[in-house]
Amino acid sequence: MTAVFRVGLVRLVSRATQSPNLLQAQANALPAAFQQRCSISGKTMRGGPRVPKAAPYPYKTKKYSVVNAFFDKTSKRFDENSKVICVEGPIAGGKSKFAKELAEELDMQYYPDVNLDLIYINSYGYDMRKVDPQLPPNCRSYDVRNFCQDPSHNLAAQFQIRMYMLRYSQYIDALQHIFSTGQGVVLERSPYSDFVFMEAMFRQGYLSRGARSVYNELRQNTIGELLKPHLVIYLDQPVEAVKRQIKARNVDYEVQSKVFSDAYLNDVEQLYKQQYLKDISTHAELLIYDWTAGGETEVVVEDIERIDFDQFEADSHNKKMLDWRFPLEAEWCEARIKYCHEKPDLMNYFNVPRFDVPELLRTADESKVWRDVWYNAPGMKYRPGFNSEMGDGGLLTKTKIGINEAI
Repeated sequence: MTAVFRVGLVRLVSRATQSPNLLQAQANALPAAFQQRCSISGKTMRGGPRVPKAAPYPYKTKKYSVVNAFFDKTSKRFDENSKVICVEGPIAGGKSKFAKELAEELDMQYYPDVNLDLIYINSYGYDMRKVDPQLPPNCRSYDVRNFCQDPSHNLAAQFQIRMYMLRYSQYIDALQHIFSTGQGVVLERSPYSDFVFMEAMFRQGYLSRGARSVYNELRQNTIGELLKPHLVIYLDQPVEAVKRQIKARNVDYEVQSKVFSDAYLNDVEQLYKQQYLKDISTHAELLIYDWTAGGETEVVVEDIERIDFDQFEADSHNKKMLDWRFPLEAEWCEARIKYCHEKPDLMNYFNVPRFDVPELLRTADESKVWRDVWYNAPGMKYRPGFNSEMGDGGLLTKTKIGINEAI
């Protein structure tokens, strides 16, 4: 109901501030006026850094609501590089290095792959895994290290669901950034590809059928709220090369893990190629490279610059880039409000209880112990900025909480 009211009010405000002649002109020239145009360009082609069309909006410290939309429009900041790029590939495939270099060359914001530190290390730098000895086994931490060491643990299902939640949250942050600044984003993996790892875990017996059902239900409830990427880059490597890369980077819990077997890695490769890449290519442009021996970022940039993102605008029935076709300025502002102001509401879609999967449940006694321990740890008793024992001051004069405090 809130969203319906917001959409109506934004459009009403937009119409109230525009003359009838301008509205008619928009109706007659929608494709050219407000849709993203042109091809992505790198620094070499531009001859220097990207010049923004308008000053970035301080979305991290200032909310963007219907009232703000009255004064600050959205599409004025967009240019040819206002795109979402996702870098995908197998484990230890060189994605981080490549994604950083790509973001630098395209003058985009880089978002690294998520990990459970985002949950277990609080705002004051305290690692919540330190309280594990005080917690029941079912309430203790479980991250990628634990998964590599004991993939059949009951908490493996919760681990993968949390990974999806974190990727979903990060993707919303990326959309906040692009809508508020006009700067494109490069993400290492995304919520769209997360199911690959869930399904591989299920095939190897690390997840129960019930846990898989919960994951798919949550994904179905949430993924449709996002805007799909414009471009997906897949760095391909055969399984044998992946195993060599895992051994070469010499992370102890990866090298010694039984998870990265031929069967698991083959499942990941198969799911990527036969499901994810096939599905995402109906919306996004797709570039695939043999990255067995690495590659040159400059070559990829040249290929990106050759992509004509306008070619799909001529056919209104073409599904490619469909998410990003906003014919009215009011619709750009509606989308911006959704991701910049309503992130807590989007994250609430994960709060759908399921009581038929034992590994995702805690008893009442376990929950009480967890709450008593967790919220009495350093920096956890109050909201960030309101913990005097951690050095926060001026508590009597603080009246606001943080912007978009959801995960």
